[in-house]
Amino acid sequence: MATGRHKDGIAPGAQLLIREEVWLVRAVTPTTHDGDKIVAVGMSGIVRDQEGVFFTKVETGIQVLRPEETVVVEDTSENFRTSRLFLEAVLRKTPLPQSERGLAMTDKFVLKRNPYQQRPAELALSGLRPRVLIADVVGLGKTLEIGLTLAELIRRGRGERILVVTPQQVLEQFQRELWTRFSVPLIRLDSLGIQRIQREIPAGRNPFTYYKRVIISIDTLKHIGHYRHHLQNIHWDAVVIDESHNLMGGRNLRAQLAKELAPRTDALLLASATPHNGDRRSFADLIDLLDPAAIADRDKYKREQISHLYIRRTKISPEVRDHIQGSWADRGPSQPLRCKASEPEEKVFAELARHWLDPEASPASGKDGRLFPFNLLKSFLSSHRALVETAATRIKTLTSGDANLAAGSAAEIERAALERLRDLADAITDDESAKLTGLVDKLVEIGVGPGKETRVVVFSERVPTLKWLAKVVPAKLGFSAKAAADVVRVMHGGVSDQKEQEIIEEFGLASSSVRLLLTGDVASEGVNLHRQCHHLIHYDLPWSLIRIEQRNGRIDRFGQLREPQFTALVLTSAVPGAKDDTTVAEKLLAREAAAHASLGTAETVTGLYDARLEEDRLTKDLLLGKPVEERLAEPTSDDLLADLLAPAGATVVAAPPKQVVLPTLFESTESFVTDAVRDLYGSRNDLEIRREGDRYEIFALTPPDDLLRRLKVLPPAVLKSQRMHERLRITFDQRTAQEHLDKAHARDSAWPTVGFASDLHPFVEWLVDKVLVRVGRLEAPVLRANVDQPTFLVQGIYSNALGKPTVVEWMAVSGLPSSPVVRSMFDALATAGVGPTMPNPLDSGDLSHLQALVPAAVSAAREELEVRRESYSREIEKPLEVHLARLESWKQLSLFDDSSARRREKVTGTVDEQEELVRAMRTSGAPFVRLLAVLEGRP
Repeated sequence: MATGRHKDGIAPGAQLLIREEVWLVRAVTPTTHDGDKIVAVGMSGIVRDQEGVFFTKVETGIQVLRPEETVVVEDTSENFRTSRLFLEAVLRKTPLPQSERGLAMTDKFVLKRNPYQQRPAELALSGLRPRVLIADVVGLGKTLEIGLTLAELIRRGRGERILVVTPQQVLEQFQRELWTRFSVPLIRLDSLGIQRIQREIPAGRNPFTYYKRVIISIDTLKHIGHYRHHLQNIHWDAVVIDESHNLMGGRNLRAQLAKELAPRTDALLLASATPHNGDRRSFADLIDLLDPAAIADRDKYKREQISHLYIRRTKISPEVRDHIQGSWADRGPSQPLRCKASEPEEKVFAELARHWLDPEASPASGKDGRLFPFNLLKSFLSSHRALVETAATRIKTLTSGDANLAAGSAAEIERAALERLRDLADAITDDESAKLTGLVDKLVEIGVGPGKETRVVVFSERVPTLKWLAKVVPAKLGFSAKAAADVVRVMHGGVSDQKEQEIIEEFGLASSSVRLLLTGDVASEGVNLHRQCHHLIHYDLPWSLIRIEQRNGRIDRFGQLREPQFTALVLTSAVPGAKDDTTVAEKLLAREAAAHASLGTAETVTGLYDARLEEDRLTKDLLLGKPVEERLAEPTSDDLLADLLAPAGATVVAAPPKQVVLPTLFESTESFVTDAVRDLYGSRNDLEIRREGDRYEIFALTPPDDLLRRLKVLPPAVLKSQRMHERLRITFDQRTAQEHLDKAHARDSAWPTVGFASDLHPFVEWLVDKVLVRVGRLEAPVLRANVDQPTFLVQGIYSNALGKPTVVEWMAVSGLPSSPVVRSMFDALATAGVGPTMPNPLDSGDLSHLQALVPAAVSAAREELEVRRESYSREIEKPLEVHLARLESWKQLSLFDDSSARRREKVTGTVDEQEELVRAMRTSGAPFVRLLAVLEGRP
């Protein structure tokens, strides 16, 4: 009995006997003191389906099941079904190697095959580690791009543990996309999810180790003090951070979170349509999370230094443009709807112009005295109700320290002016609000009203405006007070995370009665609002091109089949000096539309790349009397950042990403599942399996207890909507899955009642594991096939120091014992006619002559692997050498202008870490060899 690392090595896929139970190795990682850390899944008895972790210097009695000791056995199943299923299960369970950088999963999911959406996965697999920034502009489908990348990692055994971090309002949306399109379940840890999980897991247990794949809000996880001890004690295969521009700022909690996660994951995927804030150093910090040896000088760096780490396209990029036909309607014009101010509104404009917006006459006091008048103006351009609240809040602030302000003091003068302005605004009635009248007229024009289907999303920056509109608009549209509660939803920053997700889901359901979504800019990032809606109205416009573009992107995005329509309400005034909506907002609306048409994005126009900076700059320009047109006409302030965010200017579309055809013995996953269930359960029909649907395309069964345990990782909404504890209803047909997804959007749930089963579905993985144990440990079934001499089917795997396969070979060995010939296992299977119609004569007789050849077959396979090792190493070494060359260049540049001891120590530490990583990724040790089956000639 062997202990510790066996001379043949312990690699993923190896079978170990530990404590009299059989374990299948999933990963092997060296440790400092305890030998190798082995992560395995139980394959027998009471440990079946359980994950175990063992250390070779701690666990005594680890027995490696040696391939030379494999026993050949008879397969008595019909058409050798058990053997064929076993071979297929091994193929499916074996990760694609590090040397395979082509895409293997692009056609296996519920989505249109778009080469541009495959590019991030291609880029991720091309580097030393899968670490990229997906910086595509709003609407191109970054969630789908992330899903495809994660799927490729999972197929390579590099996506077992996944953490997804998103803004709270897109938690369910992201979770739903990953499950319904890719069959990848994520446990959601929003406020309710955390409460539920704390009830289910043992006290004190780390929730991030209890569940392998988790999605959590960045606003929940950013409180490092609560979660630091959990995060520091876990290593992820892949971490995804959506809307990653929120990480910038250096010292904020989100940035601290990212710095905790980055070194604790192999793959790191960052996604943002606005990936930097215009500051080179902040952007360098973001890149540093991906590769600390990419940028030598945070003030001076070039696009070429980071091109291996990010990808950015716009809607007009050639490859995108060529593949969105039929999946993304062209955008309609952005229409300003001018609303002439009423007489009471003109009084407010006059008051603002005479007493507030003139810097010499303004009564505003305090350190923000110069800018506060513009806050009043923007409040009024939103609504009179917003102005009333802004003025009241300011008055409360002025009087909070001293209820009896000294007569003639600056604060007292400001308070009196605020009360006068407040009273003028408060005197405006609903019928005297020009924008309200314009909004109602527009809604009626496009078909919003009782008994009508049109839906609209209305944006406003001010919460008082949103609440006021929710009260007054339904009645003006003809809805009864009772119906109004069903028709309107309001969303803003004060709404809980759970409520936000409910509102977004409800707005996307065809069966929902919601027709009007009134929302603040909390919904301007990442949220999909296009499923049932193609009308968007800006009740008030932010003074930021970036924010306008983000808002428009909620309905102008991949999957929008109707022309997106945009309207902005523009309040106009005849008062001299009044800075109405034609001063800034209307001009920004036109500039955003023009930039989107010509560049595919408006982000680079001002050269600021940050919504808050844009608004502040425009406000200061107005203070200086500088027209908005001048600012919008200026060139961008930073050539590098403009270059990074510019649209792809190439006129020639790159070749499509390389595709890999996965080897298989079955026509499809469905045929594998059908035969596997038949082989495992025979004619007993214990699972009460039925075929449903017009084309019998739905596979329905009653899940046994061991399957139900696996299904617990599914979103609770899925378990509820599909009643999985009673019946599991799945389909392997992508068209059917899309139909049920569309039907779900038309009902009261965004989760379909029939799920799509990709190769990554827990049900398929459950079957694969059950099929694997049908053939006993160290056994190889014999198949009677069309061969003229015994042919031994052998799997060979080289791994690196991290326990990940670098090379996987499938070999067929014949010509034994004296003249061994090694060729492709798949060629041998095809020539031998191995398939579902091959007869099983059930009379193979004595197998001793085959048994005697087993050691020679294993030896020949090992020798062949050793012969090929040099060519394998060259293939694996290429990207490692590229990285080492880049690392050396970075080292020289980093020390060129700064040779201080502190700087040198930091650079040296980074180089040492990177070189150690490169060493760990090289092939190491002896190959793992496994005899799978034997082909024998028919009698």
